[in-house]
Amino acid sequence: MQPSECGQSAEPIAQPIAGPVTKPAVESVTELAADPVASLMETLAHAPTPKIRIEEIGRVTQVGAGIATVTGLARAVSDEMLEFSGGMRGLVLDLEPGRLGVALLGPYDNVQVGEEVRRTHQVVSVPVGKALLGRVVNALGTPMDGGAPVFGPTRPVEARAAPILNRAPVTRPLATGLKVIDAAVPVGLGQRELIIGDRQTGKTSMAVDTILNQKNTDIICIYCAVGQRGDAVAKVVGALKEGGMQDRSVVIVSGDEDAPGLSFVAPYAAMSIAESFSDKGHDVLVVLDDMTHHARAYRELSLLLRRPPGREAFPGDIFYVHARLLERAGQFASHAGGGSITALPVVETQAENLSAYIPTNLISITDGQIYLSPRLVRRNQFPAVDLGVSVSRVGGKAQARAFRDIAGNLRVTLSQFEELEDFARFGTRLDAQTEARLARGAAVRAVLRQPERQPLSAITQLAILSAATEGCFDGLTETLIARSLERLIVALKQASVGEVSGRIASNEGLTEADRSLFLKLATAARGDHDADA
Repeated sequence: MQPSECGQSAEPIAQPIAGPVTKPAVESVTELAADPVASLMETLAHAPTPKIRIEEIGRVTQVGAGIATVTGLARAVSDEMLEFSGGMRGLVLDLEPGRLGVALLGPYDNVQVGEEVRRTHQVVSVPVGKALLGRVVNALGTPMDGGAPVFGPTRPVEARAAPILNRAPVTRPLATGLKVIDAAVPVGLGQRELIIGDRQTGKTSMAVDTILNQKNTDIICIYCAVGQRGDAVAKVVGALKEGGMQDRSVVIVSGDEDAPGLSFVAPYAAMSIAESFSDKGHDVLVVLDDMTHHARAYRELSLLLRRPPGREAFPGDIFYVHARLLERAGQFASHAGGGSITALPVVETQAENLSAYIPTNLISITDGQIYLSPRLVRRNQFPAVDLGVSVSRVGGKAQARAFRDIAGNLRVTLSQFEELEDFARFGTRLDAQTEARLARGAAVRAVLRQPERQPLSAITQLAILSAATEGCFDGLTETLIARSLERLIVALKQASVGEVSGRIASNEGLTEADRSLFLKLATAARGDHDADA
């Protein structure tokens, strides 16, 4: 009985071992193919290990009018752009232990305390290139004209100025189309010429007229409006469109209603766009209108960030803020692109106070200034350029020879006239020579008047100035002088002066025949008025 029991007991032992080993194995493969979750887990198990990404996340601890205080981003660097969870972007200005001072590049109403902030590992950049021509954008390149977004290469708004070895002398003139500027206060391509004056003295009009005069040239123009009203910028854009310069101009707008961070970045963005063109050999004209609002925006940011105030409550680095911006302009050597950047910064004074902090800073940074006097504005003298205060430290070397021959007599005549005019107000009896000087000075000052949006060609300016300095318009009233100038301009268009224009373009001086031709045409224009009288 024992063998039979052993055999019976052996069979049940062998069967359970053979059953569980073979049959469940087939069922597990079938179940794995049918279960998508198990299949996904199997795929992930055999997939390569993803790279670990470490992301720094900070928090907003304080929000002010255009600034925010952020903690938790210990590795952030200066001038880095941060991104808030709500989509707002900011610029790191202050690096302090345990906190960051961030200038918001947009409305601060959308930023909340406790909001997450992430690093972008990028500095503030702006799109550059030909795609910007004819567009109106803000300081970050976002369209403001309702057009399509601007795509293209980007460039950091902050850049180091070109070294001395990459620069070349300023030898070519920038024609502004304004008689008083081209003759007495010339500007060269690559120069930094400050336009300074009180409110409503014509600073913006002078800059816009200079842009409009580049219609027949290859110069690319950039107009940067900082702290300007929307209607004022709209007028400038309309003038560029009517003058046929919109397609070769870029308008960068940071209005008075925008965040101070955008106003601070705007001029640097304009200079970066200009550098993208100058590196390719183009000549660029940059108008910064105006640097007073730019300084105020930076002062606002600095005071909100608890920086110690200095003179007139401006921070101590305000000079460096403007110097590192304007030093990027200049005429560059051929191995550095061969282009040029001409900067026309505008600054506003109060009550003719040229010794204020920001005006004196910019006067010392730039290569000369064009001062617009409210005293001349009250006399209806436009452009209201005070030649006694205005100076160009570089442009005289780039001035056309024909203008150079006339400029000396022009300044001397006007300076003598102003002294005699003040003396003659006492009612003193004057001799014939003094009366002749007064008549000559009054005529020269009258011909320097020029309506806005009407820039003149070089030959037209030379004809008018040559006739005035020769005494052709002496004794005429201002109304008759204006009519004589209109007829002289028409006569120049009808006369054969192509050869004279060619010599002026070739930087040759005026011959006696040229002066005689100008005097003859001016005398004929005056004679018509004498007949009318």
